Amino acid sequence: MDRLPDGYRALVIGGNGGIGRAVVDRLLADPRLGQATVVSRTSFQASSSRLEAIQGDVTTAQGRADLGRALHGPAGQAVPLHLVVNAIGLLHDEASNIQPEKRLEDLDEAALTTLFQVNAATPALMLQTLLPHLKGSHPTTVVSLSARVGSIGDNGLGGWYAYRASKAAHNMLMKTAAIELKRLNPQSCVLSFHPGTTDSLLSRPFQARVPEHKLFTADFVADRLMTMVQQRGPDDSGGFFDWANEPITW
Repeated sequence: MDRLPDGYRALVIGGNGGIGRAVVDRLLADPRLGQATVVSRTSFQASSSRLEAIQGDVTTAQGRADLGRALHGPAGQAVPLHLVVNAIGLLHDEASNIQPEKRLEDLDEAALTTLFQVNAATPALMLQTLLPHLKGSHPTTVVSLSARVGSIGDNGLGGWYAYRASKAAHNMLMKTAAIELKRLNPQSCVLSFHPGTTDSLLSRPFQARVPEHKLFTADFVADRLMTMVQQRGPDDSGGFFDWANEPITW
């Protein structure tokens, strides 16, 4: 992995999700990994001395503050991060009665607010929390999960209002942060990543019409994500790419 130096430090946010866990497994299989930190709302079983597990909810200010403190070194210094993968996202939630909308009549203010908080605001606020670990002169790549339905130019079907709009907002926030971060670290690269339809809890209720060859395993997606990390650099920062490492229209 040309972008990642020997002994690199990585952070995976949402490690108990399908893609997040697969990324952690992929990192632990890399002998060049120095240390990985995984954050999840539920307990994550650390299986390696190179893995630190932190339980917390980064959609809250307290959860982000706790993570920020945990990432600092013993003397309080900001330890550089070389790779950050944000794998959290929300499409539906039975407990909150959140489902993708099919028509304007289905719009719900609370659902809109929740999806914007999880899918757009939280990834941007996470970058704010991690800024001391990203700025400098070391190579650092941030990959945040997006979705092709967040592309305004690619929207030919309509529907899914809150999810589409929250992912479009996510992409704008990542693009804007990429511009600022490049001034603070010329070796930085911030990428929005569409993983395709992955066999996970997020997509499971909506897989019926997905062709078999277009339903990806989490392991496949993790491998494609790490390939993109290797192939994309500062010149690509702020970009929006799919699982095949192809750019997606805004």
